[in-house]
Amino acid sequence: MKGYTADAMKTITQLETILEELEQAEGVEALQTAIEHLRDQMAVDHMVYHWVDSSGDHYGCGTYADAWRERYLEMNYIRIDPVIVGCFQIFHAVDWKRLDWSSKASRSFREDSMKHGIGNQGFSIPIRGPAGQFALFTISHTCDDASWEAFTSENRRDLILIAHFFNQQALELEKGRKPFIQSASLSPREVDAMTLLALGHSRAQVADELSISEHTVRVYIESARFKLGAMNTTHAVARALSRGLIVV
Repeated sequence: MKGYTADAMKTITQLETILEELEQAEGVEALQTAIEHLRDQMAVDHMVYHWVDSSGDHYGCGTYADAWRERYLEMNYIRIDPVIVGCFQIFHAVDWKRLDWSSKASRSFREDSMKHGIGNQGFSIPIRGPAGQFALFTISHTCDDASWEAFTSENRRDLILIAHFFNQQALELEKGRKPFIQSASLSPREVDAMTLLALGHSRAQVADELSISEHTVRVYIESARFKLGAMNTTHAVARALSRGLIVV
């Protein structure tokens, strides 16, 4: 097995530091500090985490300028924002280019957002929690398509993990809510996927064995990884084995 490079070890250490900061967050202000640090760490223009609790109340933290937040509310952009509209309808992380920007209203909104420094690229992760809770973790940046594709491909897994950690803390902060206990149980499909990985199968082989797409395999793996609190797939497999959730 190849050892980690110095850059890889640095990245892992940075991620662990960020997750530790999130775990210690005791209020919205702490989440705001954490997201600012994360934005700087990943060298992107903006990061935003927005959630709606089970009572329908909205909360948020992020790095958008006050002028844009005020403009967004003034224009009631939530009605037409393709990111909000699109992510209510899907369950997986999505690049903004894959959303529907075809309407005149959407194009006008996009132009206005870019004038306020939001950036021409974006990546959003929708999260659905218990009792109707919905959250959205978003990063945006200004760069060319090739650079953005490289960035999201390299950081996709970590961003999904971080998004779920943000959501876990938001659930803990919700007033009147019983303490959130992260479930360690895996769904039957997650068990199947993790078992095949433990046996040494590649993701492509897992997809073929289960007669599903590689994208669906990735969804199962990321879901299992979050439930197990694992840093990566190998860590998730190890935890699943040690806890008797999978048997090989």
